[in-house]
Amino acid sequence: MKNLTYCFWFFAVSALTLTSCSKDNLDEMETANLSVKVAPVSYTSIETEILDLVNAYRDQNGISQLQLLDEGSRQAAEHNVHMIENDEVCHDNFTSRYTALVNSEQAKAVSENVAFGYSSAEAVVNAWIKSNSHKENMIGDHTHFGISVKEGKDGRLYFTNIFVRK
Repeated sequence: MKNLTYCFWFFAVSALTLTSCSKDNLDEMETANLSVKVAPVSYTSIETEILDLVNAYRDQNGISQLQLLDEGSRQAAEHNVHMIENDEVCHDNFTSRYTALVNSEQAKAVSENVAFGYSSAEAVVNAWIKSNSHKENMIGDHTHFGISVKEGKDGRLYFTNIFVRK
């Protein structure tokens, strides 16, 4: 019986010793360099038409054109999902979008226009032009532009347009 007990303790201690983590393995895990590749955004025809109409309006007002900014469009798409899920047009969590663009794109200024229910790019851009606050965002001191248009549960379109100055 003593031999059986001795063998049990010998194997138990050996197993614990052999399976313990070494400091070297932990250091390697802590210093692993992770990189995330983000796929480029694919734009729909209505999204590119909105960009074209906004840039045409800026041209008419003697203001330089905006460049597409994929990260701005990703933020806009996430916000559209939020609006659709909550069945409301809003600027909820704008601070989070602002902070994300400051951190990832070194944005100096960020503003946004939202809308829903319009059936064309021309209709939504015209509505924004008729609203002083939306128009100010369109002709503001921005350099880049993110856009997302998503269809809601009821078939109506939701729009988020993010303006960024770099």
